[in-house]
Amino acid sequence: MSESVNLPALGESVTEGTVTRWLKNVGDRVEVDEPLLEVSTDKVDTEIPSPVAGVVEEILVQEDETVEVGTALVKIGDGSGSSDGGSDEGGADQGAPEQDASAQGSDEAQADATEPEPAPSTEQQEEQKAPEPQKAEPAPGGQTQPAAPQAPSAPPAAAPVPQAAPVPPPAAAPPAAVPAPAAAPAPAAAPAASGQSASVPNPTQDGSASGYVTPLVRKLANEQGVDLSTVTGSGVGGRIRKEDVLAAAAAKPAAGGGQAAAAPSGPFVAEVSPLRGTREKMTRLRKVVAERAVQSMTSTAQLTSVVEVDVTKVAQFRDAHKAEFLEKTGSKLSFMPFFALAASEALKAHPKINSTVDGDEIVYPETENVSIAVDTERGLLTPVIKDAASLNLAQFSQSIADLAERTRNNQLKPDELAGGTFTLTNTGSRGALFDTPVVFLPQSAILGTGIVTKRPAVVKVDGQEAIAIRSFVYLALSYDHRIIDGADASRYLVAVKNRLEEGNFAPNLGY
Repeated sequence: MSESVNLPALGESVTEGTVTRWLKNVGDRVEVDEPLLEVSTDKVDTEIPSPVAGVVEEILVQEDETVEVGTALVKIGDGSGSSDGGSDEGGADQGAPEQDASAQGSDEAQADATEPEPAPSTEQQEEQKAPEPQKAEPAPGGQTQPAAPQAPSAPPAAAPVPQAAPVPPPAAAPPAAVPAPAAAPAPAAAPAASGQSASVPNPTQDGSASGYVTPLVRKLANEQGVDLSTVTGSGVGGRIRKEDVLAAAAAKPAAGGGQAAAAPSGPFVAEVSPLRGTREKMTRLRKVVAERAVQSMTSTAQLTSVVEVDVTKVAQFRDAHKAEFLEKTGSKLSFMPFFALAASEALKAHPKINSTVDGDEIVYPETENVSIAVDTERGLLTPVIKDAASLNLAQFSQSIADLAERTRNNQLKPDELAGGTFTLTNTGSRGALFDTPVVFLPQSAILGTGIVTKRPAVVKVDGQEAIAIRSFVYLALSYDHRIIDGADASRYLVAVKNRLEEGNFAPNLGY
């Protein structure tokens, strides 16, 4: 008996999804709640878990195919229906591992057979007829000979090379021991080159591409100097995630700390992305973002206003409370909660910035639902913080960190991406002074926060002008000029500016 697994409802407004990747093949065993496949929708990419345990008998929807909610995706049974057909349908995927395992087992059996048998006889032969200067010559010959013959006589021919090291006198042992380990892996490479076994390349492939590796993960690995073939993926199906690369990079300095000091002495080498000179298919999420960005720019009249804000008092307040804040809330106190709080409070006094257009009417929502732009490997997503104007710094910090983490780990619910009335994007996290962000429809405005920088500025001290080091940030508000005038945008920006420059956030700590 087999049971069909259908595409579940992934949110109130989600009616269809695209299969981006199957995590199981025909004939694979799957347990309850184990991920079966990855699906991309207009709002979020997610994994579909199996509601039943059994064996995958038939895949009904192929990758890159878009289907409606409720469509049957796969048939799962007890394995009786796929015992014969499974090997035929998935021969390329399942037959090869079985051959690899058997071939690898035979190689290991040959290796086990070669090591114990020649031990007593080859030592005597080496003492009698293999003088020290000739040890480097049998090694290459010994590597190629065991690759061709299958008869039992082959092991003794290959054995003298690894056994030659312990035979010489103690004085000559160190130089003889050096080539012996180098020659040991060579016999394993020779059978692979001659096509006898496919088991040798597979460990390399599993190590370097264990699961799907996104371009961003590859880019991060290049930046951190991490070899992906040495990284074990912790994602579904062995997928290498960003956290795996960062963990490998963190462990790297301990082994190669001495090389880091010498690196700056060499010439500058520009980073070369693995995407250079390649092509890749746009994901469904990227297509949706592209379509909505074009729609936003063509259907609204957008422009951007920018103000400069002195956040020195915010920086001082943050430095004075961040240790206590972390201890009491478990969250780091960054600048983002201050910007979110000031922006949300100002929306209550300037509802036009929080409004939407419905035909020939302007709708002013009752609450300020702030979308937070999150940069992910799959593209830009905007999870929503509901009723943001009622939150304090601790709640903002925890909400932003939680939404960002779950968004990047693909654990976000589709409904958490809906209902936003205003967007906050932190372009300064990548070092930008400011930008001109695009409004997310049906919203009417988006606020971009730049990087906080220190520079000298003219200030008044006891009525006299003086030069001091201050912290500044640019705030850029993009808005729909159809319903928001430049004066409205300026009034809103000045309200946010005054709130931040005042720096009175002690009542808003939240503990």
